[in-house]
Amino acid sequence: MRCFSVVLLAAAQALAAGPMPSSKLVEMAHKNPNSAEFRDALVSSLGEADMQKGLAWEGGGPDFIFAIETDKTPQIIIDREDQARKMLKLRKSNIWYYTTQLQTGTSHAFAYSIDGATFGGRTDIPAYLPDSFEKPDVPQGKLSGKLVHTSKIYAGMKSDYWIYVPAGYDPKAPAALMVWQDGQGMIARDGPTHTLNVIDNLIYQKKIPMMIQVFISPGLEGEKRMRSIEYDTMNDTYARFLRDELLPEVYEKYNIRRDAYSRGITGSSSGGICAFNVAWRENDQFSRVWSRIGSFTSIQWHPGEIDGGNVFPFLIRKSPKENIRVWLQDGSQDLENNHGSWPLQNLQMANSLKMMGYDFKLTFGIGTHNGAQGNSQMPLALTWLWRGYDPSKTEEIYQQDPAEKDKPYYRVKLLNRE
Repeated sequence: MRCFSVVLLAAAQALAAGPMPSSKLVEMAHKNPNSAEFRDALVSSLGEADMQKGLAWEGGGPDFIFAIETDKTPQIIIDREDQARKMLKLRKSNIWYYTTQLQTGTSHAFAYSIDGATFGGRTDIPAYLPDSFEKPDVPQGKLSGKLVHTSKIYAGMKSDYWIYVPAGYDPKAPAALMVWQDGQGMIARDGPTHTLNVIDNLIYQKKIPMMIQVFISPGLEGEKRMRSIEYDTMNDTYARFLRDELLPEVYEKYNIRRDAYSRGITGSSSGGICAFNVAWRENDQFSRVWSRIGSFTSIQWHPGEIDGGNVFPFLIRKSPKENIRVWLQDGSQDLENNHGSWPLQNLQMANSLKMMGYDFKLTFGIGTHNGAQGNSQMPLALTWLWRGYDPSKTEEIYQQDPAEKDKPYYRVKLLNRE
């Protein structure tokens, strides 16, 4: 009875402790995989329900562990590779597990093969870089409480926003600026984006300049959600909303540079095309753009009245080159619907930017319409976007990387057909 009580106590302690870091789980798997402690920690951390559905995983980067509960013999498929991998079975159980290290700075996918059929899996597994995590020697900035702006341009629309002030900000020295669309999803320090950690770490390492961050949520006109109208509409309304209304409220509180060289803008999905649209139309306000799974499609196309974002690749090719630097990110399994094809449009954007000599970068993974790849590569994207920044300057003519000129245009490989 005493031995049984000890086992129950160990299990209770593991459950009470909650999720365990993947590195610790991997260590336990290597040292004593058939122990009750490892089994209990695995179930507690990954969740029995997700294990039964084939959805369970734990990891941040580079260590990952996957587990499934099944009475059959599963194999795991990582990143849609052709070769399935063998899994290990916990003694006296139907739990199978697999440990590995995955490339950081990108996202991954997994699924199981059971009796020749695909089962479970996820397409949104981020593998974070070290600069996405809190570091004990790096001072943290301060996030404001929620602020509310009431617009005149959008006829009474109310928008929530937050201001993040980095440690070391000196009001006597004007700071650079970064504006984030869908900002409400970026401000939780322990959330899936790790945005505040990345900002703190990169500023501390001087990889990006001292920068005020403005996180803006989509607005409401009464009960009407304005996100698509703000973000997907191909005109200058949202750019004017930033320039003439919301950002002046920020200027009243903080000393911020007004030159486009010192200002960046970013967003995901509709927020991604929004970021590009703002810089395209007002590159005297913003010159650095990071678009994640950007919706360069026809969402707000009104025939005979206003174009949709699907025309951007052709506008770029037919218009004089604007002085902007652009990072694009998308995945091969992104959306395909009546608005357009997200993967094809982002490839078109990249080829158009290349053709016209823009300083651009495209990262193209295997993901669906989710934030995993963008979140995992945030330190790389922000460092690239702000590379070479010199606070003594107010402008730079961006030039395409000479190495890019020698590379071919992107071409499509059929992924789901013979």
